[in-house]
Amino acid sequence: MGTLVTLHLPPGSPVADLPWIITIGPLDDDEEWEPLVCGPYERPHALALAQAVVADEDLMAVVEPLLPLADADAIRAEVELAKSGADHDASTDDLTAETFDSDEPRRTTPGRPPTRDEVRAAFFRIAAKLTSAS
Repeated sequence: MGTLVTLHLPPGSPVADLPWIITIGPLDDDEEWEPLVCGPYERPHALALAQAVVADEDLMAVVEPLLPLADADAIRAEVELAKSGADHDASTDDLTAETFDSDEPRRTTPGRPPTRDEVRAAFFRIAAKLTSAS
């Protein structure tokens, strides 16, 4: 059985509406292969797809938001924030880190994996969000 890692978001977090990516890699450090990064997906789809892939495999899936930064200056600013450990802007203020006992992993129930048509429809919604003027 694999492992799914993601952010715990408070209800109503605007981060949930961002596009999300899945990084799938080996669960065992002894395995040597490059992780696969796929997406973007809507968060519920990313969680469900990741869970479906790692359910019966010794894999780790990390599901995280994708920041749609439009230029190098915006990326540099996020890098500086990450280096400084400072809080991100209002769009990411609701991210929270929690510490859990390693003997009691946090469980998530992401739901059934979406169909190919559901994922493709979500791609259009994500593209509309990314290309809308805001």
